[in-house]
Amino acid sequence: MIGSPSWWRRRSLQVRITLLTAAVTLGFLLGLAAVAGDNLRPLLIGSVDDELGAQLEIAKADVSAGRPPTASAVTVRVLDTGGGPVDGLPAANLGPAEVRALKAGEPVTTGGEHSWRWVGTVITAPDGQQRLVAAGAGLVGFATAVRSGGLWLFVVASVGAVGAGIATWLLVRFALRPVARMRGSVRALPPGARLPLPDSHDELRALAEEFNALLARQEEGADRLRRFTGDAAHELRSPVASIRVQAEVAVANPDPELSQETLSDILEESERLSALLDGLLALARSDAGEVPPAEPVELVSEVRAAVARMPAGAPDVRVSGTVGTAWALATHAEVELVLSNLLRNACRYARGEIVVSVLASRSSVRVVVDDDGPGIAPEHRDRVFDRFYRVSDSRARSSGGTGLGLAMVAEAVRRRGGRVRVGESPDGGARFQIVWPVARPQRSSYP
Repeated sequence: MIGSPSWWRRRSLQVRITLLTAAVTLGFLLGLAAVAGDNLRPLLIGSVDDELGAQLEIAKADVSAGRPPTASAVTVRVLDTGGGPVDGLPAANLGPAEVRALKAGEPVTTGGEHSWRWVGTVITAPDGQQRLVAAGAGLVGFATAVRSGGLWLFVVASVGAVGAGIATWLLVRFALRPVARMRGSVRALPPGARLPLPDSHDELRALAEEFNALLARQEEGADRLRRFTGDAAHELRSPVASIRVQAEVAVANPDPELSQETLSDILEESERLSALLDGLLALARSDAGEVPPAEPVELVSEVRAAVARMPAGAPDVRVSGTVGTAWALATHAEVELVLSNLLRNACRYARGEIVVSVLASRSSVRVVVDDDGPGIAPEHRDRVFDRFYRVSDSRARSSGGTGLGLAMVAEAVRRRGGRVRVGESPDGGARFQIVWPVARPQRSSYP
């Protein structure tokens, strides 16, 4: 149906603008036509009264001077104050009510189908008698003129609305021509190309700029996905191939001792593969925008709990700078992931000691993890948080890592508005700094 919303939504922008413009124009012009039609009769009557009034002034001067009224296109009668003729003509078609109105200076209309319009005034004749001078004219065709005028006003309003609709159609078509050209350019746009920007600084240029920015973000996301997929496939291939080779060795050599050693290696590779899959799943969820609501987390207790979870044989971990409490805006799971990965990374490279510090300020909370290992060269510090990136120096010795731990740390911190940095510790090793926005602690509802 034409009046249904679905029909309206299926129409093009050009059609909708044209229909709206035509409808608004038609409504406006019909309203003007109705107002003009209502005022047409008073306007015509006023014009007749003006002409009769002009002739009445001439007749007044003639009668006051004792002369008969000057002949004119309108009828002029001289009556006594009772309405009787004193000009030698037949009685005027004026009743007592009309005579009283004329003597009061009010115009009157008499008759039915063939109406007459009268204006009059009372003057004093040279003989001292009061006379009623009245000027009248027939309103022949007056009703027809009013009806025809109103009809033509509505016709003109309709034609004006149609003209406005046609003009709007052409103007919108002309205005949308650059959009059509832009749409054709989008269809023919090769990979990696961008839309040409119009010379004019208008909405179309802004639209082209936003579209180019969208293309850039999509290409960046696609490139990141391709790199991630390739790196993930490469990383998964290594433990899977190792498990397969070791399983083949165990099958080919039934020696119990060798089988037990092979099974231990398979278990180690399986744990590495499981950690790799868990990291991939966490990063995929983060990329999909699955971010749980943040809450205040007390970092001092979280740091002490993470240190207590360190495995046996790990380097000594010393906690410093943790006076009082420090609240960060994150989640417990995110803080646990960040601290576990940072401490696990420090354990792989520390020679003897790891120092963890929690420093709170008015706007942020900072966690600093220092180790006394070989450190990270400055040329690698900007990329250590990339996925699957490994430093190709003494710090990248075989450690069983997946290359995703620091990437998950950076992702968990940045999505909360925090920052991650890596530098050099006072002992010459690596220093990782994590900065979270500060949060107010939750107050208990109990007194």
